[in-house]
Amino acid sequence: MTQATGRRGGLDERAVLLVAGLAELTVSTVGSALGTVRGLLRRSDAAELAAEAEHELLARGRLVLDRYAAVPPAHLEILARRALARRAADDV
Repeated sequence: MTQATGRRGGLDERAVLLVAGLAELTVSTVGSALGTVRGLLRRSDAAELAAEAEHELLARGRLVLDRYAAVPPAHLEILARRALARRAADDV
């Protein structure tokens, strides 16, 4: 497509092309994923693979929750604890 054709098509043509490209990408990804699943189901150790995958997903979920859900300690609270620890160490 040349630049002149792209300009004449406008936003409608771009939107249609983007949706078509996204649909093609989705179909190819799903097809690839189904092929992978079929291959895994033929394996004799499928139960072990599923258990490992579950363990991996649980670990990843735990990491995500720890990263985003945990509230970091207050900065001033940390400084106060360090000051108290230094005073206690100096007194000893």
